[in-house]
Amino acid sequence: MSAVAVLTKAPDPISRAGLDSYLRAVPGVTLVADRPADQRCTVVQLADAVSRDLLREARELVLDPRIRLVLIVERLREDELIDVAASGISHLLLRHEVTPARLLRAVHGAHSGSSSLPPGLLNQLLDRIGRVQQGAENAESAPRRGQPLEEREIAVLRLVAEGCDTAEIGARLGYSERWVKNVLHRLTSRLNLRNRTHALAYAMRRGLL
Repeated sequence: MSAVAVLTKAPDPISRAGLDSYLRAVPGVTLVADRPADQRCTVVQLADAVSRDLLREARELVLDPRIRLVLIVERLREDELIDVAASGISHLLLRHEVTPARLLRAVHGAHSGSSSLPPGLLNQLLDRIGRVQQGAENAESAPRRGQPLEEREIAVLRLVAEGCDTAEIGARLGYSERWVKNVLHRLTSRLNLRNRTHALAYAMRRGLL
């Protein structure tokens, strides 16, 4: 496993020094003082809570396709989950749950293009999506907003929202797992989305699910 360039960000110098010290004990990580100009970099952001400034900075960072973002946050409200997902943050960790092994998985996962939420927060996000879907079913005749998705993309995203993996989605829709991955890849590429969680947030915000 090759070393991943990691840039840390924190609300104050003492917190950043502590985060740097913690990451030095994580194998496969090389700390950098600034974003490299010629390679991918994973930014590990430490924060007490989610704020508008943090989300705006996250959206600006991930405009660079070489940047992946891992957020370690002290606390997070359920109503902030969609905003976090839509910001392009790849991996979210709750501070009290962070271990070297989890941080290593998040850093390398972000570097390779994956995304994740802690299981408890993922369940909250799926519950929230479910409530949105329930409301959509009760107002099915309402016009949909925003850029339309293809019917097959909506079908795939609905199953992602149910917590299905790509193999389960393929089985439910009668297609191969590769077909599902291709649909998700084309969707995220076409709309400039970072990952499946970002795609769910996009679809929810536009009333497409």
